[in-house]
Amino acid sequence: MDVVELFAKGGPVMYLLLICSVAVAAIGIERFRFYSYASHESETFLSLLKESFKRQQSGEVLSFCNRENSCVGLVAAAGVKAAVAGENVELALNVAYDEEAMRLRARLNYLSMIVTLAPLLGLLGTISGMIESFNIFSIQAGQPLAITGGIGEALIATATGLCVSIFALVVHTYFAQKLDENLTKLDKAVNIVLAYAGGMNELQPQADESAEGAAAESERYFL
Repeated sequence: MDVVELFAKGGPVMYLLLICSVAVAAIGIERFRFYSYASHESETFLSLLKESFKRQQSGEVLSFCNRENSCVGLVAAAGVKAAVAGENVELALNVAYDEEAMRLRARLNYLSMIVTLAPLLGLLGTISGMIESFNIFSIQAGQPLAITGGIGEALIATATGLCVSIFALVVHTYFAQKLDENLTKLDKAVNIVLAYAGGMNELQPQADESAEGAAAESERYFL
């Protein structure tokens, strides 16, 4: 009952702060699950990707990348597909990188907003409570307990707002660090594909030229 009473004494702003705290918890759970999926064994994938490229087998590299569902695997797969198809590898990597980076940054701006918004809502609740306390003081002159009690209740909103802001700040800082780690892994994947995809592009024209030469030779033979 003490918590419920404190919540009720904080005024209408407490409901907005409750919504903010629930939003922080929901975003934190969703982002934790997503980052766990996005970075699943990504370091192992990057090391195996180098080995696949060194064997210069484009089909093996492409199938290996398609089996990886993490953000790093999706970016690498986009670059390898472009290399096999003879398209612009760098452009394909940039597009895939931007898409995955957008997914990694999703909803973090809401956490940053709540970090700033929660103390302001608490301050608004405090100011509203103090205005009400001064109205009580002007009506009931000579009763100092009325105004001091009202101010004490008004400060509940500020304390709650600060708690929500601290909670959101901790969650945002944690996921900002995770974001940097995943973006670094994406950069590694892009660099690996750019470094080795050129060899795949060089092998493909040579294979085409050999096929064309063999066809021309067979035509001369039959003629």
